[in-house]
Amino acid sequence: MIKTVLKVNGMMCGMCEAHMNDLVRKNFQVKKVTSSVKDGETVVISEENLDIPFLKKEIKEIGYELVDVHTEPYEKKGFFHFGKK
Repeated sequence: MIKTVLKVNGMMCGMCEAHMNDLVRKNFQVKKVTSSVKDGETVVISEENLDIPFLKKEIKEIGYELVDVHTEPYEKKGFFHFGKK
């Protein structure tokens, strides 16, 4: 799985977070998506890489600006992972 962190300018409130989450869910197959106004980012967990140029265009259309993208491999850490190395 892949963790994609989208740095987004323009989010101001909880509704902005919801709009970003809905946009991502509507256009991509994702396992999890969370947005944070405080951090100015949306974090997406997915099986496949996201289409960043398409996403940038869609984000701009709803009034925000995608300023940076960071991807990294994601390994789910469940309860039984506690204490393991």
